[in-house]
Amino acid sequence: MKITNSKWLALTIILAAPFLSILDAFIMNVAVPSIKRGIRASDGEVQLMIAVYLLGYACFQITSGRIGDYLGRKRVFIAGMLFFTFTSCLCGLSVSPVELIAARFFQGIGAAIMTPQTIAMIQVIFPEQQERTKALGFYGIVMGSATILGQFLGGYLSDSHFSIAGWRLIFFVNLPVGVLAVAATAIFLRETSKKNNGHLDYRGVGMLTTALFCLIIPLILGREEGWPIWCFLLLILSGLVFFLFIKYQQIKLKSGGSPLVDITLFKIKDFNMGLIIIVFYFMMHTSYLLMISIYLQTGLGISPYQNGLFFIAFGLSATFASFLSIRAVSSYGKRVLQAGALILLLSFVLQARYLIPGAPHLSIYLQLGCYGFGAGIILPSLLNTALRSIPLHFAGAASGVYATVQQASSALGISIIGGVFYWVLSHSGQQTAGYVNAFHRGLYSEIACILFVIILLYLLPAKGNRQDNSPGQSRKSCIS
Repeated sequence: MKITNSKWLALTIILAAPFLSILDAFIMNVAVPSIKRGIRASDGEVQLMIAVYLLGYACFQITSGRIGDYLGRKRVFIAGMLFFTFTSCLCGLSVSPVELIAARFFQGIGAAIMTPQTIAMIQVIFPEQQERTKALGFYGIVMGSATILGQFLGGYLSDSHFSIAGWRLIFFVNLPVGVLAVAATAIFLRETSKKNNGHLDYRGVGMLTTALFCLIIPLILGREEGWPIWCFLLLILSGLVFFLFIKYQQIKLKSGGSPLVDITLFKIKDFNMGLIIIVFYFMMHTSYLLMISIYLQTGLGISPYQNGLFFIAFGLSATFASFLSIRAVSSYGKRVLQAGALILLLSFVLQARYLIPGAPHLSIYLQLGCYGFGAGIILPSLLNTALRSIPLHFAGAASGVYATVQQASSALGISIIGGVFYWVLSHSGQQTAGYVNAFHRGLYSEIACILFVIILLYLLPAKGNRQDNSPGQSRKSCIS
C-alpha cells in the first residue's frame, strides 16, 4: 500500500544500514573490559574481535555493490539487513572468544552487503547536486551519531545489571532495529532497475577478497604473534594479488566485459584524493575511539557508565557541528573540512597535555567535546568530497570502493595505531604510568594522520565537476 512517495522517507529507511553497521563498529570499544572478563579473552583476541568485523566489512563492499547492480538494491539491502541481524544475535550468544571472533567476522559481511546499497540509492534518489549534498550530509550525520551512540551504549549496557550479561545486550539491540528496517523497506521502497548486460566478475571477487585478507590479517595478528615470517609473506602476496587484480580489471574492461571495478573511476582526481584523505582520517578516528575508551577505563579507572557519559559531550558537539557543516560546505567548500581538521589537531594537543590521572571530569568533557566538534565538521562532508565528481552510472562501483577503503582504513588504524598503543603498554607495564605513556604515543600517531589530512585537503581542488548526463536510474525507481 502506498502511504507516501517522499524521497526523504526513503532516505530515513535506508540510513538504517550505515547506522547499524557503524554502531557495531564502535559499540565494543567501551565494552572491551566487560567482554574480556565475561569470556576470558586476551588483549589480542579483543583486538581481533574489533578488527575482523572491519575485515569482513571491507572485503565484501565492492562485491555487494556490484551484486546490487545485477539483483536490485532493495533485494540485496533486505538480505544484508537480515543476515546482519541474525549474526548480531550469534555474537550475543557466543560463549568463547573463538565463537565471538567468528560471529563478528560474519556480522561484518552482513554490514558489507547492506551498506553500499544505501550510498548507491542516495546517488539515484537525489540526482540534483544540492539535494544530494544534503542527503549525503545526513548520511555523515548518521555515521557520526552511530559512533557516539555506540560508545555510550557500550558503556551503559556493559555497566548495567540485567538478567543477562550487559555486554551481550550490545549485540541484541540490533534485533528490533533490523526487523523494523526490513519491514519498512519491504513496504515503502520499490526495487531499483537491474543491470541486464554482463555478469558478476567472480574471478575479480576472489582476487580482491584474497588481496584484502592477505593485507589486513598480518597487520592484525603480527604484533601479537611476534611478526613471524608468514606475516611478511602474506603482505608480499597481498601486493602481488592487488597488482594482478588491477591488470585483470584493465584487460576485462578493454575486452568489453563487466569488471568488478571499472578502473576508469580512478581517472577522476577528486575521487582519488578523497580516498587518500579517507585512509588517513579513518585510521585516526577508529583507532582513537578504541584507545581513548581503554585509556579512560583501564588506565584512569573510570567506570564504563561514566565513560559512556563522557561521550555525550562528544555526541552533542559532533551533532551540532554536523548540521553547521552541511550548511557551510556548499558555500565554503573544503575550507570547512580544513577547519574541522585543525580543531581535531587542537584536541589531540590538549589531550596530550591535560588528559592525565586526576583530570577533573569537566576537563574530560571539554576535551572530548572539542574532538567531537572537529569530527562532526568533517564526517558529513567526507563522502561528498570523494563522490562529488562521480557520474551516476558509477554510483554502485564508487560507493563500494569508498566503503571498502573506509573500513579497510579503520582496520589498519586498529592494527597499526592500536598496535603502537598495545606495544608501548606491554613494554611500559600495566600500571597507570604505562597507560599514560601508551596513550601519548598513540596520540602522536593520531597527530601524524591528521597532519596528512590537512596537507591533502590543501591539495584537493576547490570544486568538483560531476557528469550527470550518463546513464542512470530515476529516483522514482527507489520509492513507492
